[in-house]
Amino acid sequence: MSDYKYSIEAKNVNKVFYKKSRQVKALTDFNIKIENGTIHGLLGPNGAGKSTFINILGGLVKKNSGEVNICGINIDKNIKLSKFKIGIVPQELNIDPFFTPAELLELQAGLYGVPKNKRKTDEILENLKLTDQRNAYARTLSGGMRRRLLIGKALVHNPEMIILDEPTAGVDIDIRKSVWNYIKKISEQGRTICLTTHYLEEAENLCDNITIINNGKKIIEGSKSDLLNFISTKTVAFVLNKTVDIPQELDKFKPRISDGILKLSYDKNKTNIKEIINILGKNQIDFREINTFEGDLEDVFIKFVKN
Repeated sequence: MSDYKYSIEAKNVNKVFYKKSRQVKALTDFNIKIENGTIHGLLGPNGAGKSTFINILGGLVKKNSGEVNICGINIDKNIKLSKFKIGIVPQELNIDPFFTPAELLELQAGLYGVPKNKRKTDEILENLKLTDQRNAYARTLSGGMRRRLLIGKALVHNPEMIILDEPTAGVDIDIRKSVWNYIKKISEQGRTICLTTHYLEEAENLCDNITIINNGKKIIEGSKSDLLNFISTKTVAFVLNKTVDIPQELDKFKPRISDGILKLSYDKNKTNIKEIINILGKNQIDFREINTFEGDLEDVFIKFVKN
């Protein structure tokens, strides 16, 4: 059992870059808590500050102010130990083209001081479906293979916390799902994972908790289910038995009919679907099928980033 509740805890982090004598605020009083043992999504548009924060965690960027703890360790007081606690998968495909995947994993493990008898090169290659490319030069690998190899490099020292910066960018859907399965497997082993992603489907599939960031500021943070509850609008579709006129009582539900299907939108916090069905029955509107649709994470993202 870990003696810390949060694998990542940042308080009032600020970072300013200077470009041509002007200030660019990359992070402004940014706060985030990533609970131990969870998969946490860090979402935001390009330039929101996600990569800046990750680079601060990795020691590549120095914050101007604020406090950051990794697995209970303050990065200002013990940067070396905090680096051993995390493995970071960057966006850039920065791999030496003249080494093989096996050589790169062995080299990375050596840099972290992992004894040869404790290295898991073959296991990592197998899990990332790179066994057949074990001895191929990295320059011959596809973009998706290189992406997976970067994940492997981040795992060689068996870190407690994994940071994935756009882990499936540029890979096809089959490889993406393969990476998703491996991320879930890593999580089930007790590791904490933080991922940034442009794919809202990815966040919805993987994440327990989510932080949305925009213009360097945290917009909202909470469990995936809590965020989805912010979007209270539901859509219900009735497959009608015959052509009907829409009664005025349904006007507040924004009715529209297309191809024999009546669609209505309602606030699930204010309206029970039984009320709508009762209106249909009162007006002798018969239907043979009913389907309801919830809002998804894309709706949440658009709502908070636009506001």
